[in-house]
Amino acid sequence: MKKYSGHSSMKRTSLGNPEMRLVEKLGQINWTMVLLILAVAFIGFAMLYSAAKASFDPWASRQILRFVIGLFLMFAIAIMDIRFWMRHAYLFYGTGLVLLVAVEVAGSIGMGAQRWLDFGVLRIQPSEIMKIAIIMALARYFHTLAIEDVGRPLYLLVPLFITLAPVVLVLRQPDLGTAVMIVLGAGAMFFIAGVRVWKFVVVLVLGLASVPVIWNFLHSYQRNRILTFLNPESDPLGAGYHILQSKIAFGSGSVFGKGFINGSQSHLEFLPERHTDFIFTMLAEEFGLVGGVMVLLLYSVLLMYGLAIALRSRNQFGRLLAMGLTTNLFLYVFANVAMVMGVIPVVGVPLPLISYGGTAMFSVLVGFGLILNVYVHKDLRIGRHWSESSV
Repeated sequence: MKKYSGHSSMKRTSLGNPEMRLVEKLGQINWTMVLLILAVAFIGFAMLYSAAKASFDPWASRQILRFVIGLFLMFAIAIMDIRFWMRHAYLFYGTGLVLLVAVEVAGSIGMGAQRWLDFGVLRIQPSEIMKIAIIMALARYFHTLAIEDVGRPLYLLVPLFITLAPVVLVLRQPDLGTAVMIVLGAGAMFFIAGVRVWKFVVVLVLGLASVPVIWNFLHSYQRNRILTFLNPESDPLGAGYHILQSKIAFGSGSVFGKGFINGSQSHLEFLPERHTDFIFTMLAEEFGLVGGVMVLLLYSVLLMYGLAIALRSRNQFGRLLAMGLTTNLFLYVFANVAMVMGVIPVVGVPLPLISYGGTAMFSVLVGFGLILNVYVHKDLRIGRHWSESSV
């Protein structure tokens, strides 16, 4: 079997020249998708500038710096051999798991939760890293299975453990929202890999039957969030304050909004967490329905590009990886927008590329780097073992 030595379109004279190979791979990147990523990120910078009342400090300047660093990381990931990421998928997952254990042992506490690791100059949230690592690990595992093995319950024990181990650790922080999103992302990977629908129905029925038991294990603030979702007016100055102010800001934006930096609810400090979880509300207040729809359209085009890249991939690992990461992006956009509109309970889910946050920004750009990597290597065929490949 012919070994892969570069993309099929590369000229034979450039194969031995590392600089030429680098230029060739950079040329193979989907630059339209990169432009879409830049467009969404610049909207985020503008909203953080507005959130700070027309100032780059303290949020926009830091977010721009993180984005620039993350952009270089994204390109580096995109041009590396896809077999490198497949070969080290379990290593990255194991590293994420170790970091989650480290949070349990020595994590720093913020806003009532123990979710971060503080290294002095660097503060990371391992659960954000795990969002990417678990998709990589599941993509590698299902890539190595024959299609008939995917339907056998015994072969699903390993991916179930891969999923449940970080979920348990994230729940202990506690971070119910992130845990649910990890489960949904992993569940999407199971479905994409070919697990039969009836197995999902069984899990769903068991989950619904266990709701009374799960309710007893929830923290009081988590129960309040669910009860507030059902009736936010029951405690308008307490648990229902966030979502009621968010709805007021949404409505006040009307069709065209109040104008950039003119959002009254956000700038008069009525809207909480306007630079993180509720940044989409501030955007809707300042740019109205039109602005909100435009942002959602940009995300929709990004999602379509991700799905198209997944479908064009000629290797199962790339197909699963791109599809899983695209689904993960959809889940986080949907969860954030639905949360601030009151469609689902408030869960601490950031809006990708727009909400302020270091680890969240890097994890999103790493995800995009991997999707672009699948595009660059879309014509590479990979056997069940990473060393078996051909063009």
